[in-house]
Amino acid sequence: MEELKILQKTYDMILYGNICLRQFPKSEKYALASDIKESMYALLRLIITANKRYYKKTTLQDIDVEIDTLRTLIRLSADKEFMFLPLRKYENWSRMLAEIGKMLGGWMKSVKQ
Repeated sequence: MEELKILQKTYDMILYGNICLRQFPKSEKYALASDIKESMYALLRLIITANKRYYKKTTLQDIDVEIDTLRTLIRLSADKEFMFLPLRKYENWSRMLAEIGKMLGGWMKSVKQ
């Protein structure tokens, strides 16, 4: 059941993320914004893959790495040097990622047993 919740949370995070990415400047739409989109979709793909696999451990570790990558890219977009993302949207997006991370942690614990 945890797998379905994390899939829905990731889906919602992608919807929100795409709204945020629309406000990026044109110069970043095909650079940082594109990298963030690719990372979000890779995360979704990995979650679906883990849900289908019998041996999930390595895929769950890959999801953990992708979450950290996405978290770093989003933090970079909100950095005071760039300011592509307003603080409020950064906080909302980060909160969504933190929820996904917690759910992943619970999923990983259940798999290790």
